[in-house]
Amino acid sequence: MAKAAFRIEHDSLGALKVPAEALWGAQTQRAVENFPVSGLAMPRAFIRALGLIKATAAQVNAGLGRLDAARAEAIAVAALEVAAGRHDAQFPIDVFQTGSGTSTNMNANEVIAHLAARRLRQKVHPNDHVNYGQSSNDVIPTAIHVAGALLVHDRLKPALKQLAGTIERRARQLKGVTKTGRTHLMDAMPVRFDQELSGWATQIRHGLERLDAVQPRLLQLALGGTAVGTGINADPRFGKRFARALAARTSLRFVAADNYFEALSAQDAAVELSGQLKTIACSLMKIANDLRWMNSGPLAGLGEIELPTLQPGSSIMPGKVNPVIPEATCMVCAQVIGNDATITVAAQAGNFQLNVMLPVIALNLLQSIELEASVATLLAERAIAGFRVRRAHIGEALAKNPILITALNARIGYEKGAAIAKQAYQEGRPILDVAAQATGLPRAELARLLDPEKLTHGGVEA
Repeated sequence: MAKAAFRIEHDSLGALKVPAEALWGAQTQRAVENFPVSGLAMPRAFIRALGLIKATAAQVNAGLGRLDAARAEAIAVAALEVAAGRHDAQFPIDVFQTGSGTSTNMNANEVIAHLAARRLRQKVHPNDHVNYGQSSNDVIPTAIHVAGALLVHDRLKPALKQLAGTIERRARQLKGVTKTGRTHLMDAMPVRFDQELSGWATQIRHGLERLDAVQPRLLQLALGGTAVGTGINADPRFGKRFARALAARTSLRFVAADNYFEALSAQDAAVELSGQLKTIACSLMKIANDLRWMNSGPLAGLGEIELPTLQPGSSIMPGKVNPVIPEATCMVCAQVIGNDATITVAAQAGNFQLNVMLPVIALNLLQSIELEASVATLLAERAIAGFRVRRAHIGEALAKNPILITALNARIGYEKGAAIAKQAYQEGRPILDVAAQATGLPRAELARLLDPEKLTHGGVEA
């Protein structure tokens, strides 16, 4: 006989057909059928967090005498398999589902119950055992914080540190190279490459500080508040013990929320973290666009640097090479900024005791972290680490830069300097030649006063 394609599962609404090989039950199946919206499942980082939460909760409840040790151990083993990604195919529910994420919480409960029952060879109930002392209303906000904190720690901060370190290394290598500075995209006073790159590195270092600043709120967990923040059906000791146990498991300093009513009804910490990610996106886009401008040309643009050649740049123009990594970076930044707008709108949906746009907050927040981590690594390794400076071209443009005349303001005044600069522009002559002719100052003295490298040190000529 052919193997049955379906089995019958039951929930509080009645019987339902479920694919025979599926580990989930009736509530997951209902959600699969109710929300055929986008085809986007909850992110891997979120499922990992759910697994860690369920494993830790079971062990804490056993320690409190609320769950028998055998069931708790079976649940913990199954949940850690979920956290490790061994059952990702069993989480098919669309992101655009019930706003509390109840469907995904029950998906986890049903899968873990099925796995635990198989291991234990006795009944494990998704609600009574796996979800004991919990509600979707505190599990899902907790999962957002746990997933976000782990991704920031494991992926984003290391990537940003690598990027900052790569920029700083290149700055040291290029310390002696002076170039034309630019404001409004127009020629300005000279700067050294190490000075320009130090600005980039500081942006990234400040981004790391911003991520650290959000940690006191991000590491606060809603679990223990259950349905509305009162902690109904949970042991009063559960929330704090859970946070301590999860902190020990992950090495992150998770704590129980200061106020469960805030933790369930608002997503302010997610908004705060997203805002920091948006700021980092602005930093990355500034750096990427600087690289694009510096690389432009190479003949008709600025042509200050040559980025590594990674792939052909055109399907019709032979020999063309484009700044593909900075372009990818800019697109990531645009996505992160858009994600922040979604998170901002979704976080306003905290009506009374519960936010009801939690899954879309999770999707966008975790995507932003993952995207920034990935592209920061690419920017470091495939753009900044290997670009070559076109020193001769930079030196030629710098010698003709009329704005160098600014260094003589104290000697000849602004008006005379402006006239000299205008003449140098019109005649296409080096500023030194025009200044020597117009001021009567000795050429040697002018060469000293207008030395581009010297001007990068600032100050006023005595």
